[in-house]
Formats: sequence, C-alpha cells, structure tokens
Amino acid sequence: MSNSPSTPEQPRRSAFTRFLDGVEWLGNLLPHPVTLFALLAVGIVLLSGLFGWMGLAVEDPRPAGARGVAEDGMIRAVSLLDGDGIRRIWTNLVTNFTGFAPLGVVLVAMLGVGVAEKSGLLSAAVRAMVLSAPRHVVTVAIVFAGIVSNTASEVGYVVLIPLAGAIFYALGRHPLAGMAAAFAGVSGGYSANLLIGTIDPLLAGITQEAARLIDPDYEVVATANWYFMFASTFLITAIGSLVTIFIVEPKLGNYDSSRADETVLDKHMMQPLEAIERKGLMWAGIAILGVFALMALTLAPEWGVLRNPETGDRIASPFFRGFVVWILIFFIAAGYAYGRATGVMKTDRDVIHAMSGAISALGLYIVLVFFAAQFVAFFGWTNLGAITAVTGAQFLQDTGMTGPLVFFLFILMCAVINLSLGSASAQWAVTAPIFVPMLMLIGYAPEVIQAAYRIGDSTTNIITPMMSYFGLILAWATRYDKNLGVGTLIAMMLPYTIFFILIWSSFFFLWAFGLDLPVGPGSPTYYPAEGAG
Repeated sequence: MSNSPSTPEQPRRSAFTRFLDGVEWLGNLLPHPVTLFALLAVGIVLLSGLFGWMGLAVEDPRPAGARGVAEDGMIRAVSLLDGDGIRRIWTNLVTNFTGFAPLGVVLVAMLGVGVAEKSGLLSAAVRAMVLSAPRHVVTVAIVFAGIVSNTASEVGYVVLIPLAGAIFYALGRHPLAGMAAAFAGVSGGYSANLLIGTIDPLLAGITQEAARLIDPDYEVVATANWYFMFASTFLITAIGSLVTIFIVEPKLGNYDSSRADETVLDKHMMQPLEAIERKGLMWAGIAILGVFALMALTLAPEWGVLRNPETGDRIASPFFRGFVVWILIFFIAAGYAYGRATGVMKTDRDVIHAMSGAISALGLYIVLVFFAAQFVAFFGWTNLGAITAVTGAQFLQDTGMTGPLVFFLFILMCAVINLSLGSASAQWAVTAPIFVPMLMLIGYAPEVIQAAYRIGDSTTNIITPMMSYFGLILAWATRYDKNLGVGTLIAMMLPYTIFFILIWSSFFFLWAFGLDLPVGPGSPTYYPAEGAG
C-alpha cells in the first residue's frame, strides 16, 4: 500500500466564481495602474479632438443664466488638441496634481495616522478589539463602521479601509477581504447612514433647484431621505457582510504573505496585550476624550467657532468640511499619548520620524495620483462626461415608461453614468435638471427621485477608477499583494455592486411603492397633479 498522501479534491467552482475569474483576468490584462491612467489621459485628449472636430453637442438641461451654462444653451465637446487646449494642459499640469482633492486629504490624515501606527497604538487597539471577537461579528462590524464613517467625511477611506486589512490579518484571514468589506461599506453604501451627513444638504440643494423648474416654490430639505437611508444602513450592512463571508473571502482563498510588503505585516498581531500596552491604551483613551471634548466645544454651543457662521448650522459647517484636521489631531494626540506611556516616543523627533515614514509609504499613491488627476481634469474640461449624462437621461425619457418600474431603469442609468462621473454632487448637478422635472411631470416627488438617484450613484463607486479614492484603495491593497492589478480589485468588488443594486433597488421599490412609506420626514412619494402645471 502506498504511503504517498492523496491529493485533496478541489471544490467545484461555481459559474459566478468563474465569471469573476474572467473579469479579473481581463482586468489584469491592462497595464500598471499608473500607465493606465496616463494612457487614459492621452486617450481623452485625442477623443476630445475628434468630437470637437465633429461638433458634438447636446442641449443643456439647466436653466439659462445658471452657473456654467453657455449663452446658446448647449453643452459642446471641447477639444484639447487645438491651441487653447494645449496651452490649458501645459499651464495646469502642476495645479491639476496639487489641486486634486483626495491628495491633500490623504497626506494630512496620514501625518496623524503615521504617529499612531509608529507608536504601536494601531496594533494594540486592533488586538484588543478582535482577537477574542467572533469571526463573523467582525465582518459585520467593519461593514457597519464603513457606512457610518460617511458622516465623518474621508475618515473611512484613509483610516478604516487599511485598518480593516490589518484586522483580518490579525485574525488569520485574508486582509484583502477585510479591505473589501470596509470599501463596500464606505463607498458602496455611500448614501446610507444613521445620521445626516455633509452630502445630504448638498444634494438637497441641487434637487430643490431642479424641482423649481416645475414648481418655483418647491423646497427640499436636508432630511428628505433620512428614513430610507437610516433603514438602508442595516440592509447594506447585511448584504455587504454576506457577500464578504460567502463570496469574496472564499474566492480569495488562503492568504500568501510572501506577496506582501514586509512593512505592513506585524508579527505581533496575534499576541495578547502586555501590561505596558494596556497602560498605553488607557492614556490614549484619555487623550481621545480630550479631543472629543475639544470637538464638542467647537460645535455644540451656540458660539461654537466651527459652526456655520452665517446660519449656525452644525452639519453644513466648517467642522465637517474640514474634518480631516480632526483626523490629524485625533491620531497625533492618541498616538503620542500611547507612545509616551510605552516609552516608544520620547521627543518631537520621534513624532516627526513617524510622520515622515507614513508619507514615504505613499510613494506609489502619489505617482498614481499625478496621472489620475490629469485624466480627471482632462475629462472634465472636455464636457464628455456631461454629454454622456444628458444623452443617457434622454434615452430614459424616450422609453416612455411612466409607472413606478421606471425607477429601476432610472437607478440603473445613474449607476452607469457614475462610472464616468465619479462625484455625487457633480453628477447630480448635471442630471437633476433632466430627471427631476421629467419624473415630477409623471407624478413623482423630488424627494423620492433623489433617494433613487443615491442608490445608483453609490453602488458603482467601488468598481470605477473615476471615483476619487479608487487609486488610494488600490495603493493600500498592493501593500498586501504587490502583484495585484486593477482587474483583481474590480473583480473583488463587483459582487458587492451586483447585490447592492439588485437588493437595494428592490428595497426602495417595496419601501416607496409597496408599503407606501415616506423616504424622509415630510417627504411625499407622489407629486400632486395640480402642482405640475
């Protein structure tokens, strides 16, 4: 009888898994992400020349006199191959890079995160949280935290997603699965939340202006979608957790740490906390309480210096617009308190060394951002994104659908448009003047229209390189797998997009039209016929 071990039978791969393998294979045929963005930037310049020469144009749906509307009321393709275009590229190449919003946010936040990481605080905090936690509870907590983090602006992208990778690694699970779960919550569930965030008043203002094309006195408030988005938080948490546990993590398989950057792997992640570490966490907690007290003083009182100076509002305020500063202060204070208590940090030189180390680790991201920023800027200058949005909206109008099922097509249309217009407010500013009046005229209220838009806008954030933080997530992921390509990341996130858009859209239809529930306080589902004239 042979003593050679038998080869274990490999589990049969499902058709869906093979489909994702195909997406990954096709995506990874693309060049390095830096090269890809460089080629896309060049391609947009060439396309702009072609469409500019052809005179491509569509009618601008925004009212005459509105900001950005041309005198002739048309949106025209702008060529970047003529003299003006070439001069614009030449003189703005640097400012495109330095003015790319996510770059400054990430660099500033990482100054603070670097202190917390170098001091050992992040490692100790992760071990304290997860080593005794049930396996699936951690997954649910990460997705839920990602959704809730949207209230605090960019904190989910720059802090939670890399932290989720470290948490999964500490538990002996695939770190990319943890990052995928967090990314799904932060970006795929972008519009769901328990609280009103900074995006709510912004979208409500755009919706109101579009609604007033039909009804000049119509008002849309920031809480217009709060009920539906509150309930959606738990739905997205459940979907994101189940997709992670049953699809993404099994597909990734066992983690091979040999493909990782050594600096990201902490060999002490599975060890219990020592007494000195518990002491450090206590002092870090005291420092955090101090930061929270300072935050409250700047926002809660009537005289709070970071409230809106004109309206006194706490949401649409400098407090949230500049939230990255709080991220910086939070992690410096907590990290230094921990490092001081454990003896890791003794002088300002230790803090500065930690900051410089954090920035040096972002080398690939900074290179990637340079080319991504050019592509995004060129794409905006050409008006091709706006033309795509208007053309897609016209297609929806031409279908002639008037029943509630029109919202399924509307959500799908918004999801597709989001692949080329990554900003929620920028996309809605162009498409709201088309969709809102159009759907109001067939009997639907602006608040319901906005809620449906937010589903389409959120669900494809995680698979489009046009999303501002896509490059950052790619850079984080390559620290755990240096061979990872764009195709791997898209294939990893695609199941979330598919299940989010199918189930979230169905939930919206059931909520608004099946149960006839309002999407927010005082938000009607239908627009009165007598007001549509």
